[in-house]
Amino acid sequence: MILLALAAAAAAKVAAPAPPPAPPVQPLSEAAHAIDAGRLEQARLMISRSVEAGARGPELERVMADFAFASGDYRGALPRYHQLLVANPGDARLYERAGIAAFKTGDVEQAAKLLEKATSFPAASWRAWNARGVAADFRRDWAVADESFTRAAALAPNRAEIANNHGWSLLVRGQWNEAVAKLEQAVVLDPKSVRIADNLELARAAVSEDLPRRRAGESDEAWAARLNDAGMIAKAQGNTSKAISAFSQAIEARSQYYERAANNLAMAKASK
Repeated sequence: MILLALAAAAAAKVAAPAPPPAPPVQPLSEAAHAIDAGRLEQARLMISRSVEAGARGPELERVMADFAFASGDYRGALPRYHQLLVANPGDARLYERAGIAAFKTGDVEQAAKLLEKATSFPAASWRAWNARGVAADFRRDWAVADESFTRAAALAPNRAEIANNHGWSLLVRGQWNEAVAKLEQAVVLDPKSVRIADNLELARAAVSEDLPRRRAGESDEAWAARLNDAGMIAKAQGNTSKAISAFSQAIEARSQYYERAANNLAMAKASK
């Protein structure tokens, strides 16, 4: 009896199915492709499996930097790009990504230097030129901004964000009509963008005595914010009466006390 039981147990053990094989570890190039395609969860799993399988070295570091960048973790991406640049000083894309990451973390000066380096390469992308233009705006370096946005648009004429950024740059420096033209171009390229539409309306308000009109279904807060922006533009133009009207309507539009518009109104009245 005992022998029969042992034999049965042995047979059962032999017949037991083997565990499924571990999923194959895909090359890091596949993870890089997933990042570029925006499939970040898939990329994360690929990177994790590669690390578990013993992946090390520059290729992994680059994929990790690009993953952090694509995930919006710019503070995590920036030091990784700096480290990669030590061994790859001729890589334009590393300078581009490092520059954008620096800008996103608020370090405009570092961003400007990195993006200047990125755009010194013949193969610099439109993204590098566009980012350089935005960084130049923050530094009020209008000549560099104009050159950068122009170069970006030449490389990618159908990108609405380039025309929008150039239009906003012109708006900030008081070139109202030029801003309207650029922002109208941006709206044609991306008619669904609310941000671009808001910027165009603000530019048009700057060249007219009319204030922006309230949109159907627009919240009190959004309406008040747009009126306040229009008031700031009018104030920059020296049109005090228009500024006062905009700030006053902004306060009335918002259900709660709109401190920023109230402060702006007080300053506008004081300068009248």
